[in-house]
Amino acid sequence: MECQNCHERQATVHLTQVINGQKTEIHVCEQCAKDKGYMNYGEENFTLNDLLSGLFHSESPSSFSNQTTQPYKKAAQLKCPTCGLTYQQFARNGKFGCANCYQTFDERLNPILRRVHSGNTLHDGKIPKREGGNLHLKRELDEHKSKLRQLIEQEEFEQAAKVRDRIKSLQSQLHQGEDGDQ
Repeated sequence: MECQNCHERQATVHLTQVINGQKTEIHVCEQCAKDKGYMNYGEENFTLNDLLSGLFHSESPSSFSNQTTQPYKKAAQLKCPTCGLTYQQFARNGKFGCANCYQTFDERLNPILRRVHSGNTLHDGKIPKREGGNLHLKRELDEHKSKLRQLIEQEEFEQAAKVRDRIKSLQSQLHQGEDGDQ
């Protein structure tokens, strides 16, 4: 197969990109791949910023496609009203200019964070066991209350009764712990 770029050499680099279920393939020679930036041999200063920047660019339209998509044009025009940072600048350096950038670029960040964190976009945090005190009980209580609501909606009343009893038990433990702290 010949290189799709120069049409002179044998294609040895085969790239496949899938965006929103649309698959695009490109077949280029090693020289064209280096020239286009598809390969970075010899670069030993690969940083975390480079990795994150690559994730941001994966949202952009394929660099080997002549068509640009409407969402990408919209993202390219995004600009933080507070610090003036554009989405393109953010994608290039991987750093925000201010706290308001999180809200400004939120629509573009969620897909990236979802991909990086295996689908999770909310951070609940961790509670140290020694320092957590009643926070573990409160979190478990909230989880059980949510589960109770779901079970009632699904009309699984026997399971709901068990969860209700567990909630009462947790509330009792929580009140005992608060009384002991005072």
